[in-house]
Amino acid sequence: MRAYHDEEWGVPSHDDRHLFEMLTLEGAQAGLSWSTILRKREGYRRAFASFDPTIVAGFGSRDVERLLADPEIVRNRLKVESTVNNAARVLEAQDELGSLDAYLWAFVDGQPIVNHWRTLSELPAETELSSAISKDLKRRGFRFVGPVGIYAFVQSVGMVNDHTVDCFRRSR
Repeated sequence: MRAYHDEEWGVPSHDDRHLFEMLTLEGAQAGLSWSTILRKREGYRRAFASFDPTIVAGFGSRDVERLLADPEIVRNRLKVESTVNNAARVLEAQDELGSLDAYLWAFVDGQPIVNHWRTLSELPAETELSSAISKDLKRRGFRFVGPVGIYAFVQSVGMVNDHTVDCFRRSR
């Protein structure tokens, strides 16, 4: 967890595969701990073709069954099927808007929102931003993209900087 915080969490990401990966992992986390998902991250990368949306969108029922037998990921049918579905939605966003990056970062005008929290207890579980993104993702057919998970997503990919004011990572 410390390495994830110190090296990745909150760093602005503009890579479509990484954005798809984090959407997937945040969706998989629903009802579980983030540490559980981080432990399974390499399994997810292997199982979902390094989050290449073109490959994952082509997964069929045999692939889903294979994934449901894979102990290195969360073996929940709805979550696995949502990843395949969401890969197709990523491709649609790329086709329509040029990239998943362009679509998502437009919600923050291309610049991270920097909050000024003094303590972790001040951080909200969801915001108007995460609700708006969640609503639009759902409109586009994405699944497992509720406002709480989307707030964690925008934090993780640096769209929102929620490092507390005393955190050494805040200014990086």
